[in-house]
Amino acid sequence: MDRATLAAYDKQAAAFAQDWHDQPAPVDLHELVSRYFIKGGATADIGCGSGREVAWLNANGFPAEGYDASDGLLTEARARYPHLRFTHAELPELAGIAAASFDNVLCETVIMHLDPALIAPSVRRMLDIARPGGVLYLSWRVTDGADLRDAHGRLYAAFDAARVRAELTGAEMLLDEEVVSASSGKVIHRLVARRGG
Repeated sequence: MDRATLAAYDKQAAAFAQDWHDQPAPVDLHELVSRYFIKGGATADIGCGSGREVAWLNANGFPAEGYDASDGLLTEARARYPHLRFTHAELPELAGIAAASFDNVLCETVIMHLDPALIAPSVRRMLDIARPGGVLYLSWRVTDGADLRDAHGRLYAAFDAARVRAELTGAEMLLDEEVVSASSGKVIHRLVARRGG
């Protein structure tokens, strides 16, 4: 992850966590997960933040564990959900996660925080940890024009969706849309793909 973004999340983890948990529930995300993910399948939340979606996944029939690059956010997640599993892992490597480990992989609004050069290898790696026939849900906040940083110093990379689609050519595309998030109110792009094999 972009170092300044990671530093912002580590430094202000409690505030970010509170903000996310105060937002409306992402009912649109939950609906898509329920429609496309393999029920009962092992699920990874890449960039899990403070764990809100990991908790929802586990409560709704998708046994999940969370992974994040921010130790500050992982501390928040473990405090809020001590019975769930949260592990440090960074894109694109996702060190410690074996290939074909999960039936479902969720990555909600994370890749826009990566250096643009790391987006393609990160998408490839997330598809790699899905089992053959497994499902990848991937979304990012859309930034038009040039890359920008918010008041906290977080990077919002500007890139074309074609960069992501190019890494999913071997997968079956189930969903490809640009919408306003029900939770954050921001414009996001969402893709759902099924790994071949």
